[in-house]
Amino acid sequence: MRTLDADRLWSLLPALHRIRDADRGELRELLELFAREFAALEEDVQQLHDDLFIETCADWVAPYIGDLIGYRSLHGVTPAVASPRADVANQIAFRRRKGTATMLEEVARSVTGWPAHAVEFFERLVTTQYMNHLRPHARATADLRSHATRLAIGLSAGAFEGVARTAEMRRPDPAQGRWNIVNVGLFLWRLEPLRLTRVPLTPDAADASGRRFRLDPLGADRALFRRPLAEVAIDQLAEPANVPEPLSVRGFALQMRAAQRTSQVVAATTDWGEGRSVVVHDGNGDALAIDHAPALPGDPAPPLVVIADLRDDPAVPGAWAHEADIGADQLALDPESGRVLLGANLAAQHAAAPFSATFHQGRARRFGGGEYERVPDGETLALQRTVAGGADWQPALDDLRAAGGRLLVQDSRAYAQTPALRLDGVTAPGVAGHTLVVAARNGARPLLAAGGDLLLEIGARGTLVLEGLVIAGATLVLPAAADLEPRTLVLRHCTLLPGRTLLPDGDPATPGAVSLRIEHPFTRLVIEDSVTGALLVHADATLEIVGSMVDATDPAQVAIAAPDATGPGPELTVRDSTLVGLVHARLLTLGSNTIFLAALGAAPPAGWTAPLRVQRRQQGCVRFSWLPAGAITPRRHRCVSDEDDLALRPQFTSRRFADAAYGQLTAATPPAIRQGADDDGEIGVLHALAQPQREANLRIRLAEYLRFGLQAGLFYAT
Repeated sequence: MRTLDADRLWSLLPALHRIRDADRGELRELLELFAREFAALEEDVQQLHDDLFIETCADWVAPYIGDLIGYRSLHGVTPAVASPRADVANQIAFRRRKGTATMLEEVARSVTGWPAHAVEFFERLVTTQYMNHLRPHARATADLRSHATRLAIGLSAGAFEGVARTAEMRRPDPAQGRWNIVNVGLFLWRLEPLRLTRVPLTPDAADASGRRFRLDPLGADRALFRRPLAEVAIDQLAEPANVPEPLSVRGFALQMRAAQRTSQVVAATTDWGEGRSVVVHDGNGDALAIDHAPALPGDPAPPLVVIADLRDDPAVPGAWAHEADIGADQLALDPESGRVLLGANLAAQHAAAPFSATFHQGRARRFGGGEYERVPDGETLALQRTVAGGADWQPALDDLRAAGGRLLVQDSRAYAQTPALRLDGVTAPGVAGHTLVVAARNGARPLLAAGGDLLLEIGARGTLVLEGLVIAGATLVLPAAADLEPRTLVLRHCTLLPGRTLLPDGDPATPGAVSLRIEHPFTRLVIEDSVTGALLVHADATLEIVGSMVDATDPAQVAIAAPDATGPGPELTVRDSTLVGLVHARLLTLGSNTIFLAALGAAPPAGWTAPLRVQRRQQGCVRFSWLPAGAITPRRHRCVSDEDDLALRPQFTSRRFADAAYGQLTAATPPAIRQGADDDGEIGVLHALAQPQREANLRIRLAEYLRFGLQAGLFYAT
């Protein structure tokens, strides 16, 4: 259809009228008004046609198309369901396979954003089998000769068990039962594997042989996680290789042995190799192969990489298990602890040219330092310097001292140095201060292993931003200054290691150690998506905490207070965070969706009379938060406390920084806490994950996609 624009209408007029209107143009102007209305009508007709299809309809039409297929709106907490248009389009496609196990798995993955695996429990029941429809996978007795079958029992909450069970009549629920004909289980993996790239091996401090190392740059035992493979087809149920679960010694060893026997492509069959879950590189940067080439044709060659149990040897104090069993040209890896043992020849090669490793560690949420993508701060700075390869930071920082700029750390190495972060001030009237940004490049997570306190000399009106860094072994100190000008310190996606350093078993080396001391009274401190230890901040300063964990390592230790660790600390604003330790603040402007996990203990520190104490209670408020018994706060709104009911306490999967589930609430935590935030989400540092909303979304969809008579249960594998 040709558009009726002004030229088209003008051409349709008789020539006589066009000639008469040539000088005045009034008729032409009238036709232009008609053309404008015709264009609006044509556009509306075209849009009405487009509104028949979910791909092209207007935004307001998408819910109405959804009504035609019985669509129920969800919480838009994951990308797949954030847009009603995309979600309705998915539902139209999903309905074609409604009720199948693969579809249930796909729906669970789509609406929660977590890897999922669907299990029809009737397939795992011991029953009298129909001879025309045998189920050999549901044997009445377990195959005790199969290592894989035995290892799968209980692994990942039993998601991939190959052992059949007798029937039970209970509903599918982690606290009730599973093995019923009508039960379907959906297993979800909530922990995310976060990569660390080409990190030098960390020597074991108690080793004199030069053979024992750990992958974790903090020198602690930490479990390695699988980087999951994408499923090759939509009709394929997830396998262990498709989910991000912790790697086990025996399971990994079976993988490696199969690959070494068949000489298959490593990346396709095991968790070892470039682009996979873990790999060790030699001094030239080349990945170590899983096996040797035989010296002579037909000769068996011992494997180069061995998966072994390297726990402490109970028979030999100070030694690791199987040290004597590792050959001179072999490397042993324990994925459950992240330990590496080098043979004598490889240890000599490492001494000449250090080895490095790429691996994955689990985390419940992307906060603290990490290689994950971070949103750039968007500020344009004229000067920029870069450091990499373990180089000294101080020369670059000195170059940026006068006028500010950005220091970008390019890799994930450990930097054993103690630089001073200095920024000159500006005192001229009406002139803004300088900004210094010390940040990790996106895709890098450097560790600053300091040998003493880090001095932050921020000049008048200056701003210092630390982003994407892990700082261990130090207290950051911002001293007082002679002037009365303000300063700003921003910590964004940083880790100021609670306890300063970690012991080999993952415990904090110095429980309750101070991570940051602010002595200047006119400081504005902002902490975003970070992990820190105790904060001692001047009472006249301001402190804003968002989506972070302030961890004094024990509820009875001091978390936030004045520099003397007793008096009232700063004016505090805290949202979506977890604070572990005693808090004493001058003013609590706002406390929202936050867990204040504090307790005086049997022997409280001198001067402490309440686990959470706010001096000025006429101002500010605390809302949708968990408060300890005896807390002295400003007015409260819909807060939860254990003051009257001891059962109303948060239960954590782990409060140790070295554990993958750090800061995660368990299912045993009362719903008043798990769903007590202002948006019905959980209170605390994992509020941003919107886990209750994800679970609610899944239950809504299961009501639509389950076959009649079936019951579904949700099982969290991690």
